[in-house]
Amino acid sequence: MAVRRYQGIYLGPIGFLIIFNLLFYVAVSIRPSLLSVLGFMPASFLQEPWTILTSIFVHSPFPSFWHIVANMITLYFFGSYLLRLVGDKRFFIVYFIGGILGNVCYLFLGSPFSTVIGASGAVFALGGALAVMRPKLKVFIIPIPVPIPLWVAVIGGFLVVSFFPYVAWQAHLGGLVFGLIMGFFFRRRLRRFIW
Repeated sequence: MAVRRYQGIYLGPIGFLIIFNLLFYVAVSIRPSLLSVLGFMPASFLQEPWTILTSIFVHSPFPSFWHIVANMITLYFFGSYLLRLVGDKRFFIVYFIGGILGNVCYLFLGSPFSTVIGASGAVFALGGALAVMRPKLKVFIIPIPVPIPLWVAVIGGFLVVSFFPYVAWQAHLGGLVFGLIMGFFFRRRLRRFIW
């Protein structure tokens, strides 16, 4: 007699992060005052040190929800690929340390009285690592109608987004640089393992 066991729902690291971001998004939508409690402001960092981490999960619904949509789509595609290459533990290291170092970079290069929110630094860390590990991988970026190399998409995306108003390019830079460094580290280890 065959017995089927219920396996339950497995979200995996990507699903966990997306759901966590969405829960924070809903919470901030209901109570916008949470932005000042969870967002990272360099001037108040010593009084609110937890914000260097919590801000990575916070996206404001005001004035637009495109911030979280863009970050979660990019997290899904870049994150899924990188996760298959390096595994859960290393994926989380890149994501969380990349996001935190993005905030550290903003701490030194950004405005001390501006509040920084969003997963962009962490997502750029994933993109940076993947761009080094698979630079020739072809990707489609809206609205470009032809596939382009991943490294061009990541670096070009950083440069283009940096010119948008109210964008903390410093946080993106910190995450991206960390991701690039980790990509070189992972690539060397993978080569050593294969050979």
